[in-house]
Amino acid sequence: MNRKTTNTIIIDDTTLRDGEQTAGVAFSRKEKIAIARMLDAIGIHELECGIPAMGEEERASIRALVDLGLSARLITWNRAVVGDIEASISCGVQAVDISLSVSDIMIRHKLGKNRQWVKEQLKQALGFAKEKGLYVSVGGEDASRADLNFLAELMQSALELGADRFRFCDTLGILDPFTMFEKVRALRFAVPDLPIEVHTHNDLGMATANAIAGIKAGARFVNTTVNGLGERAGNAALEEVIMALKVSCGIETGIDTHRFCEISRFVGRASHRPVPAWKAVVGERAFAHESGIHADGVIKNPHNYEGFDPSEVGLSRQLVVGKHSGSSGLMERYHMLGIPLCKEEAVLLLDKARPLAQRLKRALTDSDLQRLYDLQHLQPAAA
Repeated sequence: MNRKTTNTIIIDDTTLRDGEQTAGVAFSRKEKIAIARMLDAIGIHELECGIPAMGEEERASIRALVDLGLSARLITWNRAVVGDIEASISCGVQAVDISLSVSDIMIRHKLGKNRQWVKEQLKQALGFAKEKGLYVSVGGEDASRADLNFLAELMQSALELGADRFRFCDTLGILDPFTMFEKVRALRFAVPDLPIEVHTHNDLGMATANAIAGIKAGARFVNTTVNGLGERAGNAALEEVIMALKVSCGIETGIDTHRFCEISRFVGRASHRPVPAWKAVVGERAFAHESGIHADGVIKNPHNYEGFDPSEVGLSRQLVVGKHSGSSGLMERYHMLGIPLCKEEAVLLLDKARPLAQRLKRALTDSDLQRLYDLQHLQPAAA
């Protein structure tokens, strides 16, 4: 890895690999380069940048990323097949993930093989990769449904063969955070010398929670994607994992979060998957306050209702006037328009603002508020 890190948690972002595996998503080479540069600029440690075995077009895109000379380590995804690894080497990368199905259900019903075959595949592929001087993450596909004793056996073999880490994949997104913690912790105790990487999916809405649980259990590497892109319901979202580590766990990753909103919007456009307004951390309305009690509290002190400053992720606070607004929030919104209100005026305008917002089924705009104010001040003259 080119980038020096003082933290113990390493972020391996897979937007350009698993993120692009979102059904219907295809990044252009120009978009891939832009995404890689933005992620590198904010300090992401690793970028999983593609699947060389897919063909020459994919390999050309990966070579273009290699030629950028980024500080982040570039890593490619491969089946545990020598031909795949050779394709990666041809791209100029120095790090690979070699993936094996490790659950009995996949070994039997997907591969039509047995556990011994998996162990032989690991030995052959990993041995070849290390002979070529590559950094290797051994990816355990469907590890969350695999027998823990078999996983520990594979990890021990991988360690002896020179693997640099083991990727514990919740491929179907079926784990809860408590079980994730227990499984990762058990593997950490079983094979303490092989670092663990966690790769989580969001099929049950728990990808971020499971990623954090894996880290709390001792994993040193975590996979993310911008906006949580990925197969089916997606992966753990980069912006959520980083901010959860910082705010909930007190763990600094060294990532500059101030461009999260910018990167999120860019990837949203490139993927044709617009960012929902209510999206955690980076949604347009993630720091919007409407209800009277909340708006009043945040005006008095933002820490009353905000876990972190919106500027940390490139957003700003919004005070929304709607059905549930109170006079404090309304007064502040008019103040932002350059119209000072006394308490009595605010109460009168609020009686008109609330039903208007309810009829329109939306928050009131600056124009709506200006019209209400003008009408209120025209009424005495017309009487």
